[in-house]
Amino acid sequence: MPDVRLTTPSFLVLGIIDKLGEASPYDVKIEAARTVAPFWSVPHAQVYAQCDRLLQAGLLAEVRREGGRNRRLMRVTEQGARALRGWLDDPAFVPVEARERGILKLWFGASPGTHAPVQITEHTRTLDAYESLAASVGELLTRGQREALEFGIRYERMMVDFWHWVADRDPEQGDNSA
Repeated sequence: MPDVRLTTPSFLVLGIIDKLGEASPYDVKIEAARTVAPFWSVPHAQVYAQCDRLLQAGLLAEVRREGGRNRRLMRVTEQGARALRGWLDDPAFVPVEARERGILKLWFGASPGTHAPVQITEHTRTLDAYESLAASVGELLTRGQREALEFGIRYERMMVDFWHWVADRDPEQGDNSA
C-alpha cells in the first residue's frame, strides 16, 4: 500500500464515510453539503479524487453494488479508522485562513458603502439560518456537531458586527493611501 499524505479533505471523506458506515462518493458529496459545507466546503471533483487516493492507500475498501448503476460503495478500513482516530486526537493548531471575498475587496479599495449593506444582509441571513437550525435540531446533534454549529453562529455574529463597524465608520477619516 502506498504511503499517502493525508490532508484535511482526506479526513473529511474518511469522517463522513465512517459516520455513514458505507457510502459512494456521491453520498459523501451530498452528506458534506448537508452537514459541514457551512464551515468546510469540498468541491465535487475533490471528493472523487480523495476516494480514489484513500482506496489506493488502503484506508478505504470498495464494494460494487450489482445491478442498476453498479454503484461503488466504500467503507473505512481498520487502517483508515486508525488514521482518522489519530487525526481526531491530534490537538495541533493550524491557523485559519478566512477567505472572505468582501474583506479582500476592502483591501484593494472597494467602497465600504457599497459592500457593507450587502454583507450585513447576507451574514444576517446565514446567522438566522444557523440559529433556526440550532433551535430545530440542536438536541439531535452530537456535542461536536453542536459546537461546530455554535462556531458558525458566533462567526456570523462577528461578521455582522464587523460589517456594521465598517458601515458606521466616519467616511471623512480617509483611506491612508499614498
